[in-house]
Amino acid sequence: MEIDLSPEDFEFRQEVRDFLKENTAKPGADYSQWRLDYFKKAAAKGGWDVPKWPVEFGGPGWSPTQHYIWEQETVTASLPWDMPFGIGMLAPILMNYGSKEQIDRFLPDIRERNVNWCQGYSEPGAGSDLASLKTKAVLSDDGTHYTVTGTKVWTTMAHMADWMFCLTRTDDTGIKQEGITFLLIPMKQDGIEVTPIITLGGAHSVNMVHITEVKVPVENRIGEEGKGWTYAKGLLQHERTGLAGISRSIVALENLKRQAQSVPRGNRTLMDDPAFKSKVAELEIDLLAVEFTELRSLAAAASGDDPGPESSILKLKGTEIQQRIQKLTVEAGGIYSAAWGVPVGHKFARSGMQGYLGGRANTIYGGASEVQKDVIAKNVLGLKRS
Repeated sequence: MEIDLSPEDFEFRQEVRDFLKENTAKPGADYSQWRLDYFKKAAAKGGWDVPKWPVEFGGPGWSPTQHYIWEQETVTASLPWDMPFGIGMLAPILMNYGSKEQIDRFLPDIRERNVNWCQGYSEPGAGSDLASLKTKAVLSDDGTHYTVTGTKVWTTMAHMADWMFCLTRTDDTGIKQEGITFLLIPMKQDGIEVTPIITLGGAHSVNMVHITEVKVPVENRIGEEGKGWTYAKGLLQHERTGLAGISRSIVALENLKRQAQSVPRGNRTLMDDPAFKSKVAELEIDLLAVEFTELRSLAAAASGDDPGPESSILKLKGTEIQQRIQKLTVEAGGIYSAAWGVPVGHKFARSGMQGYLGGRANTIYGGASEVQKDVIAKNVLGLKRS
């Protein structure tokens, strides 16, 4: 998709390209130092290190078109690895619901990437039905701290995190959504045990976290006790928008087309096969439609609105498209996809199956597809439960 760009937008796109080219990782350079230097230089550009933050918190104040350009240009650029939990998820919650003391305490370290965060939401019995969570937080008699006990699961990067933002149960006497409290918990302390979970694709990114009688100061509570569900919903909207990965899918689809052109089919290529070509065309049309929805979401955000229920549309369709691209990549690799990791056949087939297996979780994390459909039915279509 191409949108109409003004002369100023073309200038901005060139500025982005020049910055990314100038600050790409040099062969043999120390990665950690390059990463630190990149974010310092991005900050000096006027908030480019936190592109989605509002101006009052140091963000760049970009227009929707500028955000679109940034997403398009950075998806193939050499950017430093950046965990999303602090910058993209917790930061908006602190900005909207945190006290001044909490903002002053946590935001600078989040922006400087000095502290890694993880998200303590899902539990063994509370995944899609998150409001059923059981992790208990009991306020002390003197009101100075909570004692937290419970188990979180599928906790991405918990093994690398310094802190967890965590949903806890402080009241179980009423409606389940009304007894949830949002706490910030240091990970490096007694009473917290992180157990790795190896996913289908062979990677270690998620974990189970056991929390046993961990004391959390009351000043680590975000907002009011019992209002955590309200804050969590806002965070999930930001998370779901990011998980859609529209720009990455655009690049992945173009890569798939090139890969299919390298696979012989008689006297021609797989990309000339009518059945395969039809699948690619249908996928491209669906991706274009989701991209339009993303642009509408960016426009709303630029007007000061939080991500709304359209974030569920983006998450639902965006992750489904990711899986469809992964499936077609495996199909293009043919028999060589079955030997993933082994240096035989088409080079792209070696990683195609790994991406396919790892990507099975895309439609589950951040709220399963069934949950997104419920949100869309209620908040977009206005359907009522029968």
